[in-house]
Amino acid sequence: MTISLTVNDEDVSVTAPPDTPLLWVLRDELKLTGTKYGCGIAQCGACTVRLDGSAVRSCQVAIGDAEGASVVTIEAANDAEAQAVKQAWRELDVVQCGFCQSGQIMQAADLLAQHPRPSDDVIDTVMGGNACRCATYARIRAAIHRAADILEG
Repeated sequence: MTISLTVNDEDVSVTAPPDTPLLWVLRDELKLTGTKYGCGIAQCGACTVRLDGSAVRSCQVAIGDAEGASVVTIEAANDAEAQAVKQAWRELDVVQCGFCQSGQIMQAADLLAQHPRPSDDVIDTVMGGNACRCATYARIRAAIHRAADILEG
């Protein structure tokens, strides 16, 4: 089945069974490997992308359900929130092994789009679905606060 959608501001058509996970289309068909496979059951957040403006786990979105949708992956995450998060990540040296970071950044940017000045509780709740094997959670939280400061100017 041919499915059309917009990925990183580019119109694409892919041929895949409609129940194929969006993650596999992004990685295998479109070669956008910044989005990572972690668990395949939406528990780790490594595959987080924005679908029509909201953070989702791409391992659980069927490509057929993404027909006509707009997808943004880490490769093209350049809105104000994503830029602030990336800057804060660098400033605070958040990354350790780096495997989870594309999903962390995508989720954090979405968080800041919804909650410009999040409390620790909001950060912990929203980011709780994103696992970090290196346990950099304190640096992630601090970087989200720093990104909020950057956005505020």
